[in-house]
Amino acid sequence: MPAPESVGRGNPAHGRRLRSLVRLPFMTLTAAQLAEHLKGEVVGDASTPLTGFAAADLARPGDLTFAEKDTYFAAAEASAASAILVSGPFTSATKVIIRVANARIAAARVLPLFFPPDAPVAGIHPTATVAATAGIDPSAQIGPGCVIGDGVRIGARTVLLGGNHIGRDSQLGDDVRLFPNVVIYPRTHIGHRVAIHAGTVIGSDGYGYVFDQGQHRKILQVGNVVIHDDVEIGANSAIDRAALGSTVIGAGTKIDNLVHVAHNVVFGRHCLIMGQAGFAGSTQLGDYCVIASQSGIAGHLKLGRQVTVGGKSGVMRDVADKETVLGFPAVPDKQAKRQWIGIQKLPEMLLRLRELEKQVEELKAKRA
Repeated sequence: MPAPESVGRGNPAHGRRLRSLVRLPFMTLTAAQLAEHLKGEVVGDASTPLTGFAAADLARPGDLTFAEKDTYFAAAEASAASAILVSGPFTSATKVIIRVANARIAAARVLPLFFPPDAPVAGIHPTATVAATAGIDPSAQIGPGCVIGDGVRIGARTVLLGGNHIGRDSQLGDDVRLFPNVVIYPRTHIGHRVAIHAGTVIGSDGYGYVFDQGQHRKILQVGNVVIHDDVEIGANSAIDRAALGSTVIGAGTKIDNLVHVAHNVVFGRHCLIMGQAGFAGSTQLGDYCVIASQSGIAGHLKLGRQVTVGGKSGVMRDVADKETVLGFPAVPDKQAKRQWIGIQKLPEMLLRLRELEKQVEELKAKRA
């Protein structure tokens, strides 16, 4: 699998400009500046200063808020906010309007301006243990209690916040952020701009055993995990290394808290995996799959591109491109909904059946 160095790094010049902008103390942006950043338009006083971003019920003067629907816009207009981010034909006599193509996407782009992440504090904490053969970029931050194994490579501006264990020969790209107590097992490859939240374990043993002479004999799991660029993994998740080869998380995939990914699973690009989902070994997901919470995916299956799995579903078969499945066992969504409607009607149907049985018995009695 490719090392992190081979994966694209985006536009560093843009990153430098943005970081220089958000580092300004007591930063104030005008409505015009925000509209330019978002490729939107201002309706009202374009020089209005904006110093924060807040929900309508919490907004203060100087804040920007946003609204997608009529009810939300009414609340935003009644709030103390100075400006409202909208998409659609909303107008206001009392607030500055910043109109964009999609207010939710614009809100996601605005938030880092007002709430920038802490900049890395380059250096290695004196309580960290770093192997002599490890290579750490001078701009990286290695926090307290970290252990860096032999042959590890850590890229520019990467941050290990504390208590992180990085196994031998692992590679972490640029701008990676490991929150406290993340553990990376040996030979893991992590690309650029990856965030892994507290308590997650990457590269633990896959669950492989064979029954031999009355006992379960362990099959050594000698592969690794490869995580591509722009992945985010939530807290207390576990991604197992492959038995042979690699467990792979595709670029841009976002994984929620408490997710288990077994050995040799391969996720495509830009998948969304929600909390408490589990994937058995050697399953493959295409690009842009959405797996809702508390779903389980059996092993050795193939889910195509843009597959959606509804919450609490159990997938026991392959799923074709763009198919939506629900239920346990999971079936196509229309079929599942018909089944649910049928189940809801069962009590009424049971009463009718009993009435029919009673009528049949009465007819039998009359003929006798």
